[in-house]
Amino acid sequence: MRIGLVGAGPWARETHAPALAAHPAVDFVGGWARDPAAAAEVFPRAFPSPAELFDAVDAVAFAVPPDVQAQLAVQAARAGRHLVLDKPIALDLDGAVALADAVEAAGVRSIVAFTRRFAPETRDFLARTAELGPVAAEAQWLSGAALSGRFAASTWRHEQGALFDVGPHVLDLLDAAAGPITGVDAARYDATSDTWTAQLGHEGGGASSLSLSLRTPVLPTVMRVSAHSAHGLAVLESRETPSTACFRVLLDEFLASVAAGTDHPLNVRHGLDLQRVIVQIRAAAGPAAR
Repeated sequence: MRIGLVGAGPWARETHAPALAAHPAVDFVGGWARDPAAAAEVFPRAFPSPAELFDAVDAVAFAVPPDVQAQLAVQAARAGRHLVLDKPIALDLDGAVALADAVEAAGVRSIVAFTRRFAPETRDFLARTAELGPVAAEAQWLSGAALSGRFAASTWRHEQGALFDVGPHVLDLLDAAAGPITGVDAARYDATSDTWTAQLGHEGGGASSLSLSLRTPVLPTVMRVSAHSAHGLAVLESRETPSTACFRVLLDEFLASVAAGTDHPLNVRHGLDLQRVIVQIRAAAGPAAR
């Protein structure tokens, strides 16, 4: 399949581009980025506009801020291109709804890059939680990414914080481990430390809690998800599988989805469901979170 890439920032350089270039069933045609110099470094061919890229490929992968993605992915879907989307799928709920509707109207396939879901350690964890039938789950993702490092210059991450950046990953894992999220019971936000905490309800009566931050001075990042019931405990606290290896599995499943003409479970509609939860957490956290 001919796939193009939109975006030439750190995540595109370290994950998207190398994974696309290495996949045996992908023809990595090239890409488009707002910075022509970065585009020339990252893509095998730099296209002068998104429209010209869309004309040359069968599918488009995105590694750009969510507001940019939401607009361009709608254009790509309307052009009949399948989509590999980053998370969150948009910056606001209206944008997420418009993107999901455009994908559905065009009849194209989509997958959202919840990277850790494609790691073997995560799949082992979720297989264990399926056995447990957990009644409660807890998740932490604490990072200093907004303080220093390759993502510290990201404007949208500074403006939106951990809820929008790592929040979709954590919500997706809790949704998979404890059952579909049905609502937000309570939430709180501390702006100084960019700390979001929330309590969630899940289908079937389960409950979960989360704590997120991009401004906690800790190295390495703390990522831990646990789930328990009367049958035992399951814990995930490893991110040992490289992101490129995760993306390889993502591409395998995306290509299979397109070939079969069926939707992947982690498609744009799932991204929209999690965007709704993000909106609810923000509302429950009150004025400090707006």
